[in-house]
Amino acid sequence: MSLCRFCRSPLTRTFLDLGLQPLANSYLTPEQLAAGNEPVFPLHTKVCDACFLVQADHEVPAEAIFDEGYAYFSSFSPGWVEHARRYAEAMIARFGLGPESLVVEIASNDGYLLKHFLARDVPVLGIEPTANTAEAARAIGVRTDVVFFNAETGQTLAARGDRADLMAANNVLAHVPDLNAFVGGFPHVLKPQGVLTFEFPHLLNLIEKVQFDTIYHEHYSYLSLLAVEQVLAAHGLRVFDVEQLSTHGGSLRLFCCHQAAGHAETEGLRAVRAAEAAAGLDRPETYDGFTARVEAVRDSFQAFLRTAKDDGKAIAAYGAAAKGNTFLNYCGTTADDIIEAYDANPAKQDRYLPGSHVPIRAPAAVASSRPDYVLILPWNLKDEITRQLAFIADWGGRFVIASPRTEILD
Repeated sequence: MSLCRFCRSPLTRTFLDLGLQPLANSYLTPEQLAAGNEPVFPLHTKVCDACFLVQADHEVPAEAIFDEGYAYFSSFSPGWVEHARRYAEAMIARFGLGPESLVVEIASNDGYLLKHFLARDVPVLGIEPTANTAEAARAIGVRTDVVFFNAETGQTLAARGDRADLMAANNVLAHVPDLNAFVGGFPHVLKPQGVLTFEFPHLLNLIEKVQFDTIYHEHYSYLSLLAVEQVLAAHGLRVFDVEQLSTHGGSLRLFCCHQAAGHAETEGLRAVRAAEAAAGLDRPETYDGFTARVEAVRDSFQAFLRTAKDDGKAIAAYGAAAKGNTFLNYCGTTADDIIEAYDANPAKQDRYLPGSHVPIRAPAAVASSRPDYVLILPWNLKDEITRQLAFIADWGGRFVIASPRTEILD
């Protein structure tokens, strides 16, 4: 029997079983497609009845997911880079950061966030396990260590004098297989009155808005404030403020510190605690019944595909996003249904989506292919994408969103 990744209680309650799926960010080369031996792994999530951590019940090692060919570069999303810039400006103002401070980001990717601190003369350090994104960060002047972060890493950083006034760990907490080893690194690096911020998609939104496509192998956990507060407390840390964000379909930004630090709890923290309690996230039975709601989303999309095919319509997809791969593969979608996908990231172009094997092309191909429908896979970027591709209306093209139900946009 599997044990909880945090509290080690037995896992007996299924949250959602998505069957066998390929790794969502493992885009296939033409040679890999021709070889025909694409690996698949169980994608089964469970909830711990003791601490209410929702988690992936699989043992795909992080090294198999975040390898040298990892294809996600944060800077290819202008909206996300702007989100990072606003974060940097807000943190500098709120906590009085300057040339004598140090900002450390865990999972710093290609320097998309830390460059905004550098521009304001605030020293930075990035910790990033994927070599290709770290190389991109260094190229723009962001000091970066290529390493997985854990308690041992934290001790090493502290010993060499890298103690942080601000630590950022945005959209990474869900990506670590061993929560205790990961969170155990922060107390070593964080100064006594330092601030640590986490951002992560809020489990409450995943459930209420049926955002099941955010479930894929590199997300080992699906996080609530309730669960995260327990994890932090086990390592001498506490939350003192929470902001609710619109990113990734609804996220939380937690402001954390050492237990003994002087930061007072805010109304924002109390409000999210109350919302989670009202939704029943502290009751096991709340997590039952999610499967039926996911099946309804799948059935709605499959009906759209059948109707479009019967009408002779061509469907393309925009955004070769990991969440889109979970969605397409759960729905059994193939290249017979979707003619091609468009993505601005050159590392994905001329490859194929995992599982569905839809070919990926540069966005400029939209104008030559002139699809009748463009399915927006990263629905959290809907507004950005519909603005960029507004010209599809010139030939009568229309946008489609498939979550939480399939909808053809006006």
